[in-house]
Amino acid sequence: MFKNILVPIDLADANYAKPAIANAAALAGASNGTVKLLNVLPMTPVMLAEYVPADFDTQQRQSAEEAMAIVANESGIAPSRVSAVIRQGGIYHEILEEAEAIKADLIVMTSHRPAMRTYFLGSNAGHVVRYAKCSVLVVRQ
Repeated sequence: MFKNILVPIDLADANYAKPAIANAAALAGASNGTVKLLNVLPMTPVMLAEYVPADFDTQQRQSAEEAMAIVANESGIAPSRVSAVIRQGGIYHEILEEAEAIKADLIVMTSHRPAMRTYFLGSNAGHVVRYAKCSVLVVRQ
C-alpha cells in the first residue's frame, strides 16, 4: 500500500523519532516499500554569518549526514530499502518539497506534546498535515 515513505528526523533528539521510524519500517515492510529519512538544517541567520567559520554550513551538513547514517543503520530497515537526505531551509516547507520530490505515499512523523499555542499538533506537524498531498501519520509517544 505504501511504497515511498518519508520520515522527518530532528537530530537534536533522534530518539524521539524512533516510534515514527518503527511505524514506517512496519508499513514499508508490509508492502515492500522504501523509507527515506529526512533532516532539515536551519538556514544560518545573516546576522550571525560573520561570527561563524566560513565552512560552518559544510560542517553542519557533514555532521548531519554522519548522524543520519547512524540512524539509518540502527533503524532495522534493510539497507537497500532505507536512505537518508539532508535539506536546508524551513522545516515544514522542506518536508513537503521532499515528499513531492520522491512522490511519497505517506509521511510518518512525531509531534511534540502540545502547548497552548499549538494545542493539537506541533506547528511543523500541523503544517505538514494541512498541506501534504499524501497521507500523514503523526505518531505520539
